[in-house]
Amino acid sequence: MKHLILAATAALSLAACEALPGDDAPLDIPTAEAGDISQQTMIDVTRMLSSDEFEGRMPGSAGEEKTVAYLIEKFKAAGLQPGNGDSWVQDVPLVEITGKDFQPLTVQGTGVDLSFAFSKDWVGVTYQEQDQTSIEASELVFVGYGIKADERDWNDYAGMDMKGKTAVILVNDPDFDTAGLEGTFNGKAMTYYGRWTYKYEEAGRQGAAGALIIHDTEPASYGWNVVESSWTGPQAYPQRGDNAPPMTQMNGWVQKDAARQIVEAAGQDFDALLEAAKQPGFKPVPLGLTVSTAFGNDIRKYDSKNVIGVLPGTERPDEYVIHTAHWDHLGRCTPAPDGDDICNGAVDNATGTAALVALAEAQAKAGAPKRSMVFLAVTAEEQGLLGADYYAANPVFPLSQTVGGINMDAFLVGGPSKDVTVVGPGKSQLDEFLSAALTADGRVATPNPAPEAGYYYRSDHFAFAKRGVPMLYVDGGEDLVDGGREAGEALSDEYRANRYHGPKDEFSEDWDWSGVMQDLQLFYRIGRMLADSTSWPNWVEGDEFKATRDDSCAAGEGC
Repeated sequence: MKHLILAATAALSLAACEALPGDDAPLDIPTAEAGDISQQTMIDVTRMLSSDEFEGRMPGSAGEEKTVAYLIEKFKAAGLQPGNGDSWVQDVPLVEITGKDFQPLTVQGTGVDLSFAFSKDWVGVTYQEQDQTSIEASELVFVGYGIKADERDWNDYAGMDMKGKTAVILVNDPDFDTAGLEGTFNGKAMTYYGRWTYKYEEAGRQGAAGALIIHDTEPASYGWNVVESSWTGPQAYPQRGDNAPPMTQMNGWVQKDAARQIVEAAGQDFDALLEAAKQPGFKPVPLGLTVSTAFGNDIRKYDSKNVIGVLPGTERPDEYVIHTAHWDHLGRCTPAPDGDDICNGAVDNATGTAALVALAEAQAKAGAPKRSMVFLAVTAEEQGLLGADYYAANPVFPLSQTVGGINMDAFLVGGPSKDVTVVGPGKSQLDEFLSAALTADGRVATPNPAPEAGYYYRSDHFAFAKRGVPMLYVDGGEDLVDGGREAGEALSDEYRANRYHGPKDEFSEDWDWSGVMQDLQLFYRIGRMLADSTSWPNWVEGDEFKATRDDSCAAGEGC
């Protein structure tokens, strides 16, 4: 979604300077001719997937059945082969957990007896498939930003056994309020360590019984209303396998004012603790208080499907370049004033799914490249990147043999642009392939206006990135040929205000597809360059995902 963006030349050149895994040779970036990409395919597939017949493409619905059948038909016609053995699909077992009967969050200690109301002061969920969740007199420990980053010599859990305890955690990174992009955690540019997903995962690895993130609007980049709406009601997750990572009993958020009451009741200076947490060498602070709460859970299990097609490579078929887009949307939703209650998801993400089909057609028409190309339409992105995360945790094609890839999530259809917007610049050597493709297309990248929001960690490519696979996430440009940046910003603002995640995200026969086709040419070139290259792009030195990629390469047969 127009999340933006690229730090342009500096970031692109930075990636070019990094060494390949086990090799100091420069990157092999072959030239790639423009592809024969069908605009009619983009129109037809987008129109069909966003029609009322597909009922908003909600996972687990009749709309999913129609979507999956249609995508299989289109992948076959494009010239792909089934991507999961003889099957076009990967089953994605999901569990939906709906909390109920929430007790207050109570905090107790010597002379302390505090009570906080669910939804108003705190929210909490469980990722564990259990009928009842209960946290009883769990010791509270303030763990700063809840980060353990060996490559940055940072450990907020140092010396603390968290078993049975509840971690109280700050959102974002220690240097989020830095003016520039320099710092232990990239200054104001959020890293993976700043995301709530990481903080809960690390608390689980540390053996914590619970994790409570302190909400603060500026570092979170959204208000409490977003937390309250997102963390109440049904929550969907992939079903846990036999070797699932450890997790807490409860993950939640607490209002900043409530957190201040808790910390000050413990005899600590809240603002001083926040400042201390930003400094290297911070150690966890036991608060001398306990927390308790309980709630019930209604559990529903169901299967959804990822759709996978492959174009086998001619010389190195066991090396893979992946293209991803999510096929799902919200199904039926809050009605518009005219009574329309189908969230059709034309832009988000029928366009991205159509792009998978159109790129598959064009790549097959050009002849198979040297490496294999995978086209993966994932489910349940809108419920938390679940289909992508399930594939990445259970890959059909080994991640150690997956070279890298491109994610496509929502093309705003607004005519040609002079630029592109790239989320998460300067992270990997894929930037050098992007730079070469931009040069070939005569386009540029734009500065990043909101690096602190951490949008790189909020779409399907992230499931691969956190497991070490370099991924690009590129949006269309905002410097439109007709109207410049003002027109581009107006287009984005109008979509968010009137159509995004609502019933009016509908297909229009009047759309100007020329800008989308520009972007598809860029993706086509990048995919072709990667698939014909001999290089294995890595993350830049110091990136949070580099160690994972290096370990994956060392253990596998790829890279």
